[in-house]
Amino acid sequence: MIFSTSRAVVRELDDSDAAFLVELLNDPAFLEHIGDRGVRDVEAARLYLERGPRASYREHGFGLWCVTLRTTNAPIGICGVLRRSELPAPDLGYAFLPSYRGQGLAREVAAGTVAFAREHLKIERLLAIVSPGNAPSIRLLESLGFLHLGAAPGASSPEGLCLFERNT
Repeated sequence: MIFSTSRAVVRELDDSDAAFLVELLNDPAFLEHIGDRGVRDVEAARLYLERGPRASYREHGFGLWCVTLRTTNAPIGICGVLRRSELPAPDLGYAFLPSYRGQGLAREVAAGTVAFAREHLKIERLLAIVSPGNAPSIRLLESLGFLHLGAAPGASSPEGLCLFERNT
């Protein structure tokens, strides 16, 4: 376990999460606002885990983590700290299954991730990138004290990405 909140437990992703990742990474909102990771089956999800989150755990000591419900242990989303070469500091990332959006879970877990980044990872500056059309995500970042800085460097999508910053 990385940390827990009143309703969720955050832990490293593992092979048992492959089917969940297929579902999450192919959710229409994920595809629209985050992008297509090309994960269509369990085997592709395992490869994504090895090249993405697990590689980040090894290289940086952090990455995207699995968010599970405290009461059932069911995976409901991902949240964590990423280190992207095009950004000057680590960034907060998150995505939740549709049935767990709009309940404050993403905010609860993102706030816990910010605190973990500050207290345990000793990260002083945390960024976040979000598509300009993702109003719920923008509201979440603003509620956590992130400030909009403008366009994200190296944004490859046609509409660009918004860059947010928070000193932890």
